[in-house]
Amino acid sequence: MSGQKPSLRTGGSAQSRFQVDAVTEASSAASAPAPAPGSSDGSKPPEESKGRFRVVGFMDSGALGPATDIGLPPDVSHDPDTAKSDSVSLHSTGTGHTHISDSHSNTYYMRTFGHNTIDAVPNIEFYRQTAAPFGEKLTRPSLSELHDELDKDLFEDGLANGEEPSAAEEAAALMAKEAKGGSVKFGWVKGVLVRCMLNIWGVMLFIRMSWIVGQAGIGLTIAIILMATLVTTITGLSTSAIATNGFVRGGGAYYLISRSLGPEFGGSIGLIFAFANAVAVAMYVVGFAETVVEMLNDVDALMTDELNDIRIVGTLTVILLLGISVAGMEWEAKAQIVLLVILLGAIANYFIGSFMPSESKEPKGFFGYNTAILIENFGPDFRDDETFFSAFAIFFPAATGILAGANISGDLTDPQSAIPKGTLLAILITGVTYVAVTISAGSCIVRDATGDHNDTVSDTVNCTDAACTLGYDFSICKEGGCQYGLMNDFQVMSLVSAFGPLISAGIFSATLSSALASLVSAPKVFQALCKDKIYPGLAIFAKGYGKNNEPLRGYVLTFCIGLAFILIAELNIIAPIISNFFLASYALINFSVFHASLANSPGWRPSFKYYNMWVSLAGAILCCVVMFVINWWAALVTLLIVLALYIYVSYKKPDVNWGSSTQALIYNQALTHCLNLTTVEDHIKNFRPQCLVLAGYPSSRPALLQLVGSFTKNVSLMVCGHIRIVSRRPNYKELSQDHARCQRWLTKKRIKAFYAPVFADNMRQGAQLLLQAVGLGRLKPNTLVMGFKNNWSDGDMRDVENYINTIHDAFDLRFGVVILRLADGLDISHIQGQDELLSSHEKPPVGSKDVLISVSPAKDSDSDSCLSKTTSNQSSPLIIRASETKSPLSLTDQRLLESSQQFKKKQGKGTIDVWWLFDDGGLTLLIPYLLTNRSKWGDCRIRVFIGGKINRIDHDRRAMATLLSRFRIDFSDINVLGDINTKPKKHNKLCFKELIEPYRLKEDDMEQEAAERLKAQEPWRITDNELELYKAKTNRQIRLNELVKEHSSNAKLVVISMPLARKGTVSSALYMCWLETLSKDVPPLLLVRGNHQSVLTFYS
Repeated sequence: MSGQKPSLRTGGSAQSRFQVDAVTEASSAASAPAPAPGSSDGSKPPEESKGRFRVVGFMDSGALGPATDIGLPPDVSHDPDTAKSDSVSLHSTGTGHTHISDSHSNTYYMRTFGHNTIDAVPNIEFYRQTAAPFGEKLTRPSLSELHDELDKDLFEDGLANGEEPSAAEEAAALMAKEAKGGSVKFGWVKGVLVRCMLNIWGVMLFIRMSWIVGQAGIGLTIAIILMATLVTTITGLSTSAIATNGFVRGGGAYYLISRSLGPEFGGSIGLIFAFANAVAVAMYVVGFAETVVEMLNDVDALMTDELNDIRIVGTLTVILLLGISVAGMEWEAKAQIVLLVILLGAIANYFIGSFMPSESKEPKGFFGYNTAILIENFGPDFRDDETFFSAFAIFFPAATGILAGANISGDLTDPQSAIPKGTLLAILITGVTYVAVTISAGSCIVRDATGDHNDTVSDTVNCTDAACTLGYDFSICKEGGCQYGLMNDFQVMSLVSAFGPLISAGIFSATLSSALASLVSAPKVFQALCKDKIYPGLAIFAKGYGKNNEPLRGYVLTFCIGLAFILIAELNIIAPIISNFFLASYALINFSVFHASLANSPGWRPSFKYYNMWVSLAGAILCCVVMFVINWWAALVTLLIVLALYIYVSYKKPDVNWGSSTQALIYNQALTHCLNLTTVEDHIKNFRPQCLVLAGYPSSRPALLQLVGSFTKNVSLMVCGHIRIVSRRPNYKELSQDHARCQRWLTKKRIKAFYAPVFADNMRQGAQLLLQAVGLGRLKPNTLVMGFKNNWSDGDMRDVENYINTIHDAFDLRFGVVILRLADGLDISHIQGQDELLSSHEKPPVGSKDVLISVSPAKDSDSDSCLSKTTSNQSSPLIIRASETKSPLSLTDQRLLESSQQFKKKQGKGTIDVWWLFDDGGLTLLIPYLLTNRSKWGDCRIRVFIGGKINRIDHDRRAMATLLSRFRIDFSDINVLGDINTKPKKHNKLCFKELIEPYRLKEDDMEQEAAERLKAQEPWRITDNELELYKAKTNRQIRLNELVKEHSSNAKLVVISMPLARKGTVSSALYMCWLETLSKDVPPLLLVRGNHQSVLTFYS
């Protein structure tokens, strides 16, 4: 196609959302469908159209609605036959895709800024976490699609939403949704206000409020109400803040707490909150049944006896409520409205009756509003050991129920708006109602009355109370026995009301509405808890049914729990625990707001501004105080249950990440402490070996990580460095997946370390990057740990040069260096399925299982350096089915696998032999000491070997013993090697000569110029002069190896001072031969050399 740029495709026939084709923009074809890719009419397009693109497969034609539905500008024409030069035109191809081409002023996607681009302007759909209506989530172009080179695969990251659905699929989804019907959603009045008022206006309003007024008086009763309202108002403000800090899904209190404080708190509270609601159903139903049975008893119509009648009526009632709930939220909401009307009628009935006194009611204590009664009832008159706090404990459960609306958050049209408005208004209305009833009852009803018309005031009696001023003498009640008045008659509100039976209807309404709200709340909260898989065994209850995703299984479970407690019919013990369960939820909601504000996370920005972190903290403390005021033992039981569930969830560590404030606060604290540490100078007493371990993929060298983890776990920093040498650098998606997989492996193996990969051309360059860049402030490695390069003599000597130079670089940066050598090697990455074969005590996998392996080229298969060499097709650990690749292992590989796990198991009794030959600051001694503090190494004893002279052995031993005792390091023995300077055995010297032979320069056998040229090309070669100069040091390494074999052949671990080689003087081949000779054919050996700064001190 002449003059056009080639198409950019991802390959294959499937068309991507962002697939781009060059288009021809000729004025004659402005209104015609775009030509198919690759077609050509032989004409050359206008110059200004070069680089212009058409996007293919963005949206199906069947899904196109109004322009605003797909984010197009309002001036876009939807008619493919009408196209303007300054607007987007949509071209249907008849294949289920729509081509959206553009002109100079618009792009395919949304209105942009006058140039062609696949870049997208801000759109709310990009920020949704849930799928779109058709099951596909709209995503913005990835950074790779916009930034990567054109010759690369633009879409190698892949699209988060896969391919777009076809027109047929979208149509089918739309028809299914229409056939199913929309889910029922409630506004703030019907969904929150009504439910909260019904739950707060409990049976307490009608049968206990008057008694509390009699005991505490009007003044203290109002104080009780205000205290309770203060707690609920603060909790309501906190609930509003959390609910407006993002989209709220179903789950109520559990959802709010878990998304704020994390799964540990959310999981523990969610379970007891759901259980509390389930048992609350029984409490309210039993309250209803008791009222019904009392009425039956008054007319002598009991079926059996009172207790069994309560069970019968309660069972029938809870079955009826279950039917209403299962019928759907719409029916349940209608039932709540009916109950609210009855309840409002009952309250109005009482207030109307309070203005209608009659002479027949006066003997029972009701005289109408009177100042004398108000004054007399204003102060307290506690009787029967009642106190202010006991009265508060009786009233406070009546103030709960403020989460009734939040508990069905998933069924609200706009939870962010509905929960604050409905909850706070409900608290205000119900609080005013309780205060009004308190003042009313205290102003028109006396505390005690006989009910006898003949108890009038006589001249001979000295009567001073309010009833006396109204013509009645109830002084006989001071001796007890009276049945009327605020203190004695729980049904006094029926007496005051204009129509007594309506108060009974109000009691029925209050109990049934609260029971119904609890019966709905418990399954909704429980379903949300089960969906999150916090408790794996409960996942069966996560399933929902119908258009509203009703938790029918949860309803049945709640019904069974409620029925069980109804049949017990003894709720006096369980009731305080239930109240404390609710209060624990309130306390954590308040604490959530305080915690989120304290963490100061940028994600904490609620649109509800009327909250304060310190007020929320005070609310949380108040809730805890109220818990103990209501019932101290119930509060303790509640706290123990919450603690037990918290510990369980913390131990299980559910795989969820909700961005909780706990994470934000941990980050804040870590950042603060890191910054504080930078201002403090290092001190010897606080020295910790902070290790940078060059281990490659963590699963490749488990022995190295397990040993280092043994002395750094909970003590110091450990970073697993991975130098990756690749011919093609992987894209971000591969890198992030690799990083997550490796960090997950470390977590699974309980190795407390960070994974830090770098890309480099060779090992030395990568190590330099890690040595200089890894760490943060004082949390920076000071010790380099590597595996010994077992296969060094078989590979390229340039790799040895890099290996030795890495050691030199570490010393240049004042790092300590530790090298681990195992006889069988460290690298197990070449063994397929090694994660499943590592230890014999692990059960074999059932069926096939994905396992992590790292594959290196054949020549590096035995290498124990940290390199990971991969090609463009092999840039990360492979996931291979273990059952498909499992094959018999060779004897060598079996030994290697067993050896790789030797530091994972308990070491048993034995010794750690420390060959402290040179004073490096104490690192050679500190590492063994830290190891013996671990349970795995706890049975091992430290033996110390030092060099000395034959005539000073006792002196040297005593000097070392004194030094170790000053360091407070326990040891079992000190050996002074008087024969350390003895010449090594002849055959060992011959072995060393054979070892170095291939690496000698042999400059005496060639011309000086040729020798210098060869040395420049191969700097690792050993010169004759160098060999002669360091002959004594060479003999020392040979002799030390002999001594280690002689004295430490049975040690669990040998720790020996690593020889130093002067940089620029000792060739890398000679240094490598020294290390090889020293560490050959001995037990597991650590070569250690500190940075010659003291890491041990005997000063306090």
